[in-house]
Amino acid sequence: MKAKDIMTTPVISVGPDTPVSEIAGLLFERRISALPVLEEGRLVGMVSEADLLHRHEIGTDRSTRSGSWWLRLFSADRSIEEYIKSHARKARDVMTREVVSVAPDAAAAEIATLLETRGIKRVPVLEGGRLAGIVSRADLVQALAQVPKAAARVTPPSDAAIRGRLLAELQRQAWWRRGTSTLEVSDGLVSYRGTVESEEERDAARVAAENIAGVRGVEDFRPLMRDLPSMV
Repeated sequence: MKAKDIMTTPVISVGPDTPVSEIAGLLFERRISALPVLEEGRLVGMVSEADLLHRHEIGTDRSTRSGSWWLRLFSADRSIEEYIKSHARKARDVMTREVVSVAPDAAAAEIATLLETRGIKRVPVLEGGRLAGIVSRADLVQALAQVPKAAARVTPPSDAAIRGRLLAELQRQAWWRRGTSTLEVSDGLVSYRGTVESEEERDAARVAAENIAGVRGVEDFRPLMRDLPSMV
């Protein structure tokens, strides 16, 4: 699944001279958390709810710092930035200018990682320098909700096929310890035996099995290594 498959389009946008009050109205009325700022069709910034948190109109701006003159001197640049952000009347002065973007062919996994690592809620999709759409966390959740359920098989897979697919999945994972764990499948029931290092590993093995078509249940008989009697 790619950005072009899940992005929201067309995108509501504003210009650099759009009043802050109008932007706030759009965010509220459209139930969205950010708006791209376009100038002659090019993306020049984003205005999000976070950019409007500290505003003098509603008394949420940061007050002038008190303290010694040298503390105020060192914080002067920050104070200027905060003053502009809280008192500016147009998009150009409150928008975030350094905007991360993706291409239409960007993979959904890449976008999810980008949203997580950058701590952002949405990312614009650019094609040829032009805004083609926007992908938000909500778009990813919606894509998950719309994934069709696998059609029921007329003939369920054999136990051998289930075991083979599950082993292939487990052996791709760094946490699977094939030297201390084994598995068997009987009538669609997966049974793990051996030992396990942690409850998290046990849960991961169960989840892996539950994602294999034909699995009817999972049993895990492996004790935790720390619970075994010492051989010393």
